[in-house]
Amino acid sequence: MITVMNKIQIILLVLLVVLIGSCKDYLEPYPNGDLSRDDIWDYANMPQGLITQAYGQGTGSAELSANYNNNEGAYLDCATDNAVRTSTTDNIRRLAVGALTTGQDPFLNYWDRAYKKMNLVNMFLDGRKGFNTRYVIVARYDSLIRYRLQGEAFALRAWYQWDLLQKFGGKGINGQMLGFPIVTKPLDYTQPVNLARNTYDECVAQIIADCDSAYKYLPLAHRDFLVPVAGDRTYAGGKYWGRMDGITTRAIKALTYLTWASPRFNPSNDKTRWDNAAKFAKEVIDFKLNIDGKATNGFNPVNQVAWLNPNFPGIIWSARYLINGSTNDAMERMFYPGGFQGNGEMGPTQELVNSFPMKNGYPITDPKSGYDPANPYKDRDPRFYSVIWYNGAQAKKNNTGVLMYTFENFEGGKDAAGASSKNSRTNYHIKKMVHMGLNWSDASINRQPHSKFHIRWAHMVLTFAEAANHVVGPTDAAKYGLSAKDAIKYLRARKTYDGANGLTTDPYLDEMAAAGEAAFDALVKNENRIETCFEGSRFFDIRRWTTNLTDLNKAVHGAEIIKNGDGSFTYNLNKQVEERLYQSAYLPIPYQEILRMSNLVQNEGWESWK
Repeated sequence: MITVMNKIQIILLVLLVVLIGSCKDYLEPYPNGDLSRDDIWDYANMPQGLITQAYGQGTGSAELSANYNNNEGAYLDCATDNAVRTSTTDNIRRLAVGALTTGQDPFLNYWDRAYKKMNLVNMFLDGRKGFNTRYVIVARYDSLIRYRLQGEAFALRAWYQWDLLQKFGGKGINGQMLGFPIVTKPLDYTQPVNLARNTYDECVAQIIADCDSAYKYLPLAHRDFLVPVAGDRTYAGGKYWGRMDGITTRAIKALTYLTWASPRFNPSNDKTRWDNAAKFAKEVIDFKLNIDGKATNGFNPVNQVAWLNPNFPGIIWSARYLINGSTNDAMERMFYPGGFQGNGEMGPTQELVNSFPMKNGYPITDPKSGYDPANPYKDRDPRFYSVIWYNGAQAKKNNTGVLMYTFENFEGGKDAAGASSKNSRTNYHIKKMVHMGLNWSDASINRQPHSKFHIRWAHMVLTFAEAANHVVGPTDAAKYGLSAKDAIKYLRARKTYDGANGLTTDPYLDEMAAAGEAAFDALVKNENRIETCFEGSRFFDIRRWTTNLTDLNKAVHGAEIIKNGDGSFTYNLNKQVEERLYQSAYLPIPYQEILRMSNLVQNEGWESWK
């Protein structure tokens, strides 16, 4: 005889199978023959499971990224002018050089992930079943749970839709600007599914609507200091850090409007899109400064980004690292060269290195910078030294005086391109996000937690600065209560990832702000590049900023370094490493989906994938 407890256990097991399986695993009846999908509403913990599994942060292909070591994180920069993959057979590299085949699509998993996760939240939202479920006996606590879960469902759907739009939105081979198929009801996988892509504008409208719906139900943020009644913190507050909250939905709206306002998707330059991007980004900025910043140990814009702190106050929304293990050395293995027991899986380009200014804030191309091409790494912007490992750089334990490793990227050096299959091809390696307390030669190896900051303070500052500049110019603070110039100043003056002081005086920022919208826009784009490198966003930024393929198809370069007999070095900083050959500014709709659903229209430039 099946007891009530056994029945709950069976349902939990079945739901787990449903959530991690393929679309076919949604079929009814369930294995014991007398349970159906509708039974989950009889048990209070089951609808909550739908939302929890919709986050699904981990390492699986159907999971949200919990780190940056994947094709929508650091590797994706290798399809841009920021970085180069060491493996020449890697699928991201194949994309960059125009050699990707239908069986090598590195983005198929993300399409599948979005629709599987959205199906879970659609089950929750359908007929308001999740909201109408009773979760606990006490009405006050039950209301806290119901409203939070309902808001999370809308917010998660908005996030996955934004993810689809950013990755797969583009001009179809029919000439129309298309997004993704909008699905707001649970799909019946017992019947044939043949979806069509909605227009780009319709997809934007759906994302914005879901964000607004979520905002009505969610707390502003999951912080204990925002929950005045201590007893309520069992069901609200900081224990839900890492889950969707109200301010995250504002950030999603800002990012969505920013892309929709950009030249590729806004040929008429509709200023209201820029205005909305600035407005919602500023709302997030104000929250961080005026609410989060007032809390004990709260946000401070001067402080460095703490990549190893999953509770870093600069986070808007991030992965919940404990789901995927508390500590690891994945980033260090990925970035360090073979000589320091890493895999050197990718390397920064010379183009990225050149984008860092000098310590006085001037770009290396400006006569005022003081740049010396014979000594190219001297007196650079302090941020450079916390992002890039270069020839002669020293890895010191916890950035103190204990030397762990010295980089030798000169010809014949242990870290030089070609000296090992685990060395970068550009003669640069990556320091950003690395734990400087880790040394695999130590008797006790100190690994630390890592997580992915999906949205953080800097993203909102960059969004605001770019958008506000296009509406009112660089220096006008009247409209939004902050100028684009002062927003960028936050980033240039902030402490580096190593804790070094940022730019204390910044005449170049003043000059570019005085030069007007176009000059300041170029500065903002460069700041965006420096700030977000190896986070996977430049791939999409370059595409939204451009209306042709020219900027995508520039060759990328590295350093060629010769050690002279007197110990000095001769630098050739224009050694071509890889050509790029994009046929499209858009990613392909997954080939297997095109084959399965005749209503799907493929993106321009991928005609052979249909």
